[in-house]
Amino acid sequence: MARKEDSPQLHSIAGASTKLSRIVGENLRHLRRRQGLSLEQLASVSGVSRAMLGQIETGKSAPTINLLGRIAEALNVSVSGLISNPGVKDTIVIPHDRATIVASSEGGFISRALFPWGEPQSVEIYEVTIAPRYIETFRTSPSGSKKTLVMIAGQLEITVGEETPMRLSSGDAALFNGDAAHTFFNPGEKDATALLVSSSFEATSSRKRQV
Repeated sequence: MARKEDSPQLHSIAGASTKLSRIVGENLRHLRRRQGLSLEQLASVSGVSRAMLGQIETGKSAPTINLLGRIAEALNVSVSGLISNPGVKDTIVIPHDRATIVASSEGGFISRALFPWGEPQSVEIYEVTIAPRYIETFRTSPSGSKKTLVMIAGQLEITVGEETPMRLSSGDAALFNGDAAHTFFNPGEKDATALLVSSSFEATSSRKRQV
């Protein structure tokens, strides 16, 4: 039986990390300078250390999902604004082995971006995979954000704010407010896979005003 670290999926993540680090670093440097922020100022606003921001900008470190969320919030952009390849227009095919993949530091939560890059997005689509017995906590998104989760395989327990946890199985879907803290927990013994659709119209408008 192959070990989890030897799986093709994790090899794909490792192969994509260099590309992701370069893209995020370039975008972060551009966005920070456009807003006139020093590394120290961005560190103060985002809560991410200056040393880590410097490593991300130089492509020496690939940020986790939570770090991306904190930096994007501080810069008033969506996560897609940090992981996007600029200049892509019209019809685009995203091959499975060339997609932008972000994982949690433990590797229990894997997110694959499934949306056009390079333009402001009002809707972002991700394929997410959550390992058995793993829980992922999400920071609040900009005010007015909505999220839809559509289960493909397995089970997930979703908790939004102070609401009662929702149990979803294959084929189920849930629509909830993204501007409330929320968690995904896989109570099963197999990977859970789902499509996560995030809409943040307020954030999109903010990005357009900054141009």
